[in-house]
Amino acid sequence: MRPVEPPWTDALREVDVVVVGCGPVGALTANLLGARGVDTLVVERSTTPHGQSRAFSCDDEALRVYQQAGLLDRVRAEVSVPPLAEYVNRRGRVFARIALSEIDFGYGHPPLHFFDQPRLERALRAGLDRFDHVRLALGTELVTLDQDGDRVNLVLRDVATGREWTVRARYVLGCDGARSRTRAAAGIGLVGRSYAEPWLAVSGAAQPSAVRVEHTTFVCDWRRPAFVSPGAGGTYRVELMLRPGETEAELLRPESVAALVEPYVDPERFTVDRAVVYHFHRLVARRWRSGRVFLLGDAAHQMPPFLGQGLCSGLRDAANLSWKLALVLAGHADPALLDTYERERRPHTVAMLRTSVRLGRVFLTRDRRAAWLRDSLLRAVQTVPRVRRFVERFEFKPVPAYRRGLMAGGRRRGAVGTMFPQPSVLVPGEVGPVPLDRLLGDGFALLGRPESVDRLDRASAAADTDRPAADRPAADRAGADRPAADRAAAAAADDADADRAADAGRAGAGDRPGTDWPVAVRHVVVHPPGTRPSSLDRPRIGRTGERQSRRGGPVERVDVVDVDGVLGEWLRRHRADLVLLRPDRFVYAVATSAGIDRVGRDLGAALRPIRHARPGPGDAAGPEAVPSLS
Repeated sequence: MRPVEPPWTDALREVDVVVVGCGPVGALTANLLGARGVDTLVVERSTTPHGQSRAFSCDDEALRVYQQAGLLDRVRAEVSVPPLAEYVNRRGRVFARIALSEIDFGYGHPPLHFFDQPRLERALRAGLDRFDHVRLALGTELVTLDQDGDRVNLVLRDVATGREWTVRARYVLGCDGARSRTRAAAGIGLVGRSYAEPWLAVSGAAQPSAVRVEHTTFVCDWRRPAFVSPGAGGTYRVELMLRPGETEAELLRPESVAALVEPYVDPERFTVDRAVVYHFHRLVARRWRSGRVFLLGDAAHQMPPFLGQGLCSGLRDAANLSWKLALVLAGHADPALLDTYERERRPHTVAMLRTSVRLGRVFLTRDRRAAWLRDSLLRAVQTVPRVRRFVERFEFKPVPAYRRGLMAGGRRRGAVGTMFPQPSVLVPGEVGPVPLDRLLGDGFALLGRPESVDRLDRASAAADTDRPAADRPAADRAGADRPAADRAAAAAADDADADRAADAGRAGAGDRPGTDWPVAVRHVVVHPPGTRPSSLDRPRIGRTGERQSRRGGPVERVDVVDVDGVLGEWLRRHRADLVLLRPDRFVYAVATSAGIDRVGRDLGAALRPIRHARPGPGDAAGPEAVPSLS
């Protein structure tokens, strides 16, 4: 990362992407773009990471996103993993329990993590130091922006001096929070509502012996609902609803804070770092894209905290959009691909918001009789094993899946459109099991049984050998290690090759054996449990001169041992020989060996639709309708 001291000069500056805001979502987005080689400028109004803890929790899907950004070790060092969450009545009697330590959704990480936001932000910003093509401009704010078709013109201002200058970007990502200046500048409104009840959030450091409530606990007291939990690094969090007639000034007095936290932590040994009164919201932006401007995180959606999914949803936004932007900027995909960002993310976010609201209704009962009925009902239904499992295993949380978007057929069907599991596997050259994602690379990946992948490799190699060099796409002729600056030119030549083929009346890849991938696809060969890793070939990744796929880059191959049989069972359950994963680990397609050619053609059509049907630069289809949030 190259720090920027604004303003650089009075001259106009050009950059591929400007990320507005460097909180957790903005910093993570910049890391994902940096890992994919995107020239990125991050602007942040503050000069230091946020000094107080606001966001507090994230889930297994969030850890998987950090993993994709190469930040897992940094983040894991800053989080704690709670074993249990309980719902108790005002007398402390448990009426619902979530056994977090027994839950495994299959994505490679525990289901819940707590963190200290200032330390997390420092870790994420430190990750940017890996990239010379990512620049961070602190003490810089967005003033205005406008679009002229192929670029966004941003006026930025140095907060300290008031001096302004202009930057031109191909795309702008607004990660600047609930009061997003990006959203306002793009003229995008919000729909939904804010809750009238104010809450007091208190966070600080507590000695272990000072903690009186040791587990994550939702205190469903009809007089004053509360949430309390130990956090990462010796921190403790207490959130309580204000009662009618109580004022912010009254409750923020040190003696009031001490009295309120006293049932949960000894105030004499609890150092308060932050005490603030806030309201929570259920709001979603009317649209998440305006031309070349996109909204992510709280700029696009805000939800109640009861499911702990506010930050997680923003991280999912970053994981969904970053790889698509990288493909478009490199010339490997049509800009229309970017329309799938909101098409995929909005329905899932709204489902998560609605679940948070429903959970809040359970938690926020303010009537004594209604609270008694709730407690009695929840205790009773948990005597039914299936209902108890539904609660204890957190099955009410919406699964990571997309209804429509970039997937075979354009719609979710079976496993298509869902997040693929991440078991541990054995691989030659590694000591002990490693997480699957570490071996998938940062692009598309094709997983399958040895016979299926070997058959595909042999057919593709034979087709490449038979095909005249002059008839191969420019991407193949350019070589696996061509400079990044040549990618756009190679992609343009590739388009010309496709046009010539169409003019000649060639039907496409299905007329030849092998698969014509439109982008580089790593092949991952899944061997059954009991296979000795030493008997397998070492991974072939990024070797100069490696055999090329006919339209993508080099064919990379990794052989893995399915230690626990998770991958083999997944393929059996979905009656598949092969599964194609997107860079964000969602399933693009499942196929038999005979049907994989069609998958390659469909992916090519999805990434590069017929030209006369393409939207203009920065155009967006937009959502079909703004869904109700009730």
